[in-house]
Amino acid sequence: MTTAANPYGFDRPHLLGIEGLSKPEILDLLDRAEAFVDIERQKNRRRDTLAGRTQINLFFENSTRTQSSFELAGKRLGADVMNMAVSQSSVKKGETLIDTAMTLNAMNPDVIVVRHHASGAVALLAQKVDCSVVNAGDGSHEHPTQALLDALTIRRHKGRIERLTVAICGDVAHSRVARSNILLLTALDARVRLVGPSTLVPGAFRDMGLEVTTSMKDGLKDADIVMMLRLQRERMQGSFVPSVREYFRYWGLDEEKLAYAKPDALVMHPGPMNRGVEIDPAVADGPQSLIREQVEMGVAVRMAVLEAVVAGRGNGAEAVR
Repeated sequence: MTTAANPYGFDRPHLLGIEGLSKPEILDLLDRAEAFVDIERQKNRRRDTLAGRTQINLFFENSTRTQSSFELAGKRLGADVMNMAVSQSSVKKGETLIDTAMTLNAMNPDVIVVRHHASGAVALLAQKVDCSVVNAGDGSHEHPTQALLDALTIRRHKGRIERLTVAICGDVAHSRVARSNILLLTALDARVRLVGPSTLVPGAFRDMGLEVTTSMKDGLKDADIVMMLRLQRERMQGSFVPSVREYFRYWGLDEEKLAYAKPDALVMHPGPMNRGVEIDPAVADGPQSLIREQVEMGVAVRMAVLEAVVAGRGNGAEAVR
């Protein structure tokens, strides 16, 4: 989609990450998604944009929220959607990712949505198939559609992203959501701060021009958006925090710490939440929380991405590698 204000729309056949996308391409995806939000709120939400197309959701990791929203997005665009149960597939019998890619490719799908526990696995699969590929999360690398839905949520409430101060707090080291958000928000000229224990917020992020602090008071000062991340203990090798109780005491978001941010600051969380670990229930369900709206924006963003990559495949454009 291109407009007079945005003549360089997204026209790539894959979405493998935010890295490598230009500002106009990101804005184009957000504008597409904005239009789908209005459609999502109508009684008749079905469109025929992908009628006759086949979408395969290939999830090697469990994800109720992301998989269900991609399924809804595909069906509302008119696609035939198949959810591949990896736990019951030949992968469990020793089939490699490449074998799986070749098998699926022989079925002539139009788009494959992939979540995998290994960073780079989605990009590898994209090299082996003839259809569009969308990254639904790969290891600790990226989760591009989550960053897009977060940006859409912010823009709808604040009217802009540029010059906003966004504090991303918690387990940044293991978070693909954090990485994609950092790339997207900085591309759209937001000011990004990373907050958390030094074991979970490596100082190397300073080399990217980001502010890094271990203090919630300093990190949330004058913040417009407070984005909390869950402790990803399944990706941790060793002890990164002294205890859950101590973690919440210093880095969990409660009403006292939220008061360090601007009075109209908004709270976000990509989910699933560990209530009482990184966020207090009173804040998660409070008037400044956008967490439920993030889920709603997920379907609209994924509709936009599916539409865009299938169109991009038709244009013969280059992938985001």
